[in-house]
Amino acid sequence: MSFTGKYQLESQENFEAFMKAIGLPDELIQKGKDIKSVSEIEENGDNFKVTVTTGSKVLVNTFIIGQESDLETVTGEKVKAVVKRDANKLKVSLKGIESVTELVDANTIVNTMTLGGIVYRRISKRV
Repeated sequence: MSFTGKYQLESQENFEAFMKAIGLPDELIQKGKDIKSVSEIEENGDNFKVTVTTGSKVLVNTFIIGQESDLETVTGEKVKAVVKRDANKLKVSLKGIESVTELVDANTIVNTMTLGGIVYRRISKRV
């Protein structure tokens, strides 16, 4: 299955606790908790471009599977990381955050980010 497509956030768990843990200010947490972000993924072989639009904030990351890339985190920090693919999962470690994005079926993506004991889960549906 291909990740290519546009997905809208349908539900999320532990948003506030996770965002606090990574140091996002309370003001931004309150603003962002009810916004239904849209993720657009372009997959061309091992080349990916992921664009996440949350209100007026746009986060764009491009990477090649298995190669070191500069990725922007949720807090806006740029870090070097290697995205790995395991069948229908994309896995990356960013500053202690383990992120797994799984294409669970043709229309659903589940992104799970773990920091310490906090697990933040986002479920998005294809639009």
